[in-house]
Amino acid sequence: MKNAINWFEIFVADLPRAKRFYEKSFGCSLHQENFNGETIAMFPFDRTSGVGGSLTLSSRAKPSAEGPLLYLNAGDEMDAILARVPAAGGKVVMPRTAIPPAGSMAVFLDSEGNRVGLHSVN
Repeated sequence: MKNAINWFEIFVADLPRAKRFYEKSFGCSLHQENFNGETIAMFPFDRTSGVGGSLTLSSRAKPSAEGPLLYLNAGDEMDAILARVPAAGGKVVMPRTAIPPAGSMAVFLDSEGNRVGLHSVN
């Protein structure tokens, strides 16, 4: 197994709002498409790496701050992402916290009420 995760879905109630939130917070574009009867917005990813994910508007699940905690790679941008989260409609619930020797982590609530983590090795 090369990666512990190969795909993730962040469930949303309002896809356009969630898409704007993540694009504004992370400074990237998400590609929207219909997939197996659901509307998704995919995060940028290299298909050869085997790791990707999407925002998913689905009747089978709804957003929650009480489910599994997914950590997105913040790279060198953690502080910038955390600064943009409130303006994008989210809330920082745990600021950048050092976790030596693994770098640092933070947690926010997105525009849909999902609890999402950030991780940086720096």
